[in-house]
Amino acid sequence: MSHPHPELGPPPVLPKGGLRVTPLGGLGEIGRNMTVFEYGGRLLIVDCGVLFPEEEQPGVDLILPDFTSIRNRLDDIEGIVLTHGHEDHIGGVPFLLREKPDIPLIGSKLTLALIEAKLQEHRIRPYTLEVEEGHRERIGLFDCEFIAVNHSIPDALAVAIRTPAGLTVHTGDFKMDQLPLDGRLTDLRAFARLGEEGIDLLLADSTNSEVPGFVPPERDISQVLGQVFASAQKRIIVASFASHVHRIQQILDAAYENGRRVAFVGRSMVRNMGIARDLGYLKVPAGLVVDVKTLDDLPEHEVVLVCTGSQGEPMAALSRMANREHQIRIVPGDTVILASSLIPGNENAVFRVINGLTRWGANVVHKGNAKVHVSGHASAGELLYFYNICQPKNLMPVHGEWRHLRANAELGAQTGVPHDRVVIAEDGVVVDLVEGKANIVGKVQAGYVYVDGLSVGDITEVHLKDRRILGEEGIISIFVVVDSTTGKIVGGPHIQARGSGIDDADFKAVIPKLDEAMARSAQDGVAEVHQLQQLVRRTVGKWVSDTYRRRPMILPVVVEV
Repeated sequence: MSHPHPELGPPPVLPKGGLRVTPLGGLGEIGRNMTVFEYGGRLLIVDCGVLFPEEEQPGVDLILPDFTSIRNRLDDIEGIVLTHGHEDHIGGVPFLLREKPDIPLIGSKLTLALIEAKLQEHRIRPYTLEVEEGHRERIGLFDCEFIAVNHSIPDALAVAIRTPAGLTVHTGDFKMDQLPLDGRLTDLRAFARLGEEGIDLLLADSTNSEVPGFVPPERDISQVLGQVFASAQKRIIVASFASHVHRIQQILDAAYENGRRVAFVGRSMVRNMGIARDLGYLKVPAGLVVDVKTLDDLPEHEVVLVCTGSQGEPMAALSRMANREHQIRIVPGDTVILASSLIPGNENAVFRVINGLTRWGANVVHKGNAKVHVSGHASAGELLYFYNICQPKNLMPVHGEWRHLRANAELGAQTGVPHDRVVIAEDGVVVDLVEGKANIVGKVQAGYVYVDGLSVGDITEVHLKDRRILGEEGIISIFVVVDSTTGKIVGGPHIQARGSGIDDADFKAVIPKLDEAMARSAQDGVAEVHQLQQLVRRTVGKWVSDTYRRRPMILPVVVEV
């Protein structure tokens, strides 16, 4: 198995007749999925998603793929193929279209409807091409065939990309539920046909590659939800992804059967479910869904709230309910259902929300204590089955953390893909398919691009480090007035601390040290403001470290008179 090395340099010129594959997100992480295909000087992008921030990224709203490597080639992009409508696959599209609004978007009906609604908020009217399974479209130099795959959102597609370099298949996110709620199976016959044709490179979903066996069918959940609804005494609050149409349909069905009304909470949930209903993907009995403002008029045992926040996101509705920061107050006897899997890295945030809800008396039902969710990604048994059908000549695991990528690579090798034709890449690592062989040839910039409010890319790791220090250690500010000629202190120092756990009065102990250090520097003829500020920072910082074993942020202000 080939794998990247830190010393990889920029990739060479793509050989004539070769296909270049550059993942800009989604490899080594769950989210931010984006892959760039290049042939004959033209580019085709598959997906452009976002990653949601973790605790060590305070203040960040979203994390985007890095567009640096394609920014000077936006005119070469033939289009963006969107495999399905989840945020980790479409959330970055508005930010790329800000740079070139006329890049065509290609996807299924529901996927395009979701991204068009999102783009409307950014005041972008996109060029779109609606496709469905079985369609074959020429997108510039790329001959694309779209294949139905089953996932946790309707209308998901895999894409087969034909170029003179060979046949490449990108699965997108998929599983092989044999009893899907919408009756839309992963089209194994199409994949078998592509396998017969000869798949030169297969990019396959790795998310569940460590999980043995097969994913249980979605239908198994309906019975469990029915039992939860039947036994609930008061309100039921369900947290789910705002795009999980299948799960919301099951919630609506259970509510209808138990004589309850449903209200959607949160802008994205209301928007997406409205789109799904209007397009016929969500079947809503008349009178079942009501406005959240009318819930106070209903008995508690007739109320169902559907909101976001199943991953413990700080600003999502469920987290705010757990923290008593939402207009909807959790009361003893409420039932809360977390209808989603835990995305790796979100465990602590989710358990914090569960504890908060339990504290207020809620009965919290989640995947750990009831079968209220099944994954949307193929497990190891399904992947083995899939590889035996496709028989790819080269395999490149995508969509997953390192452990998922490696596990998926091993599954491919077990089914007969030669080890030297299994490519484990990561974000930015460039893979060339030349004369039927896939090889890593270089690396391009593919770091995190942070969205913070209206700022895109302005926040760096240095800023996040400062925020973490402020959050963990606090801040100390020192104001000193010095004589511009002698450098001696003529006013202050005035010291204030916030969040450091040190009382302002305690700083009396450091003032003699500061006076001594400043006097010594004055004798040495040091009078430049920046040097004096550094001296103040070092002196106070050493005292705080020696006395309290803490390292707060220290902001010295030196004013000359």
